[in-house]
Amino acid sequence: MEYKELIEKAYEALEKAYVPYSDFKVGAALLTESGEVFTGCNIEIASFGATNCAERTAIFKAISEGHRRFKAIAVVSSSKDFTYPCGICRQVIVEFGKDIDIIVAKDYDYEVYKIDDLLPKSFTSIDIK
Repeated sequence: MEYKELIEKAYEALEKAYVPYSDFKVGAALLTESGEVFTGCNIEIASFGATNCAERTAIFKAISEGHRRFKAIAVVSSSKDFTYPCGICRQVIVEFGKDIDIIVAKDYDYEVYKIDDLLPKSFTSIDIK
């Protein structure tokens, strides 16, 4: 799948965001190694600690369907600038590998990163052993 197609799926997910407090919409599209795409949007709750990001929504949907290996995740938002995964989402991404392409896009201009670019010296399962 081309990155522009994945970005388009992320924009489709963005339209489903539930953001009554911030009005800051985020959409994500996760590409599995088997070629399936799982989308997610951010979901705000009045108790902000219960809020979930678009990236984690997409990842958790894929995990719940039995997927564990991912190729790429595209992230878009209603902002006029690129929106990068938050710290918690970066930690969730690294749990499933350091080779996942992280695509941040605004319109169809995009940049691609690896998790080591966004979360250097990350804590992973290797550190637990």
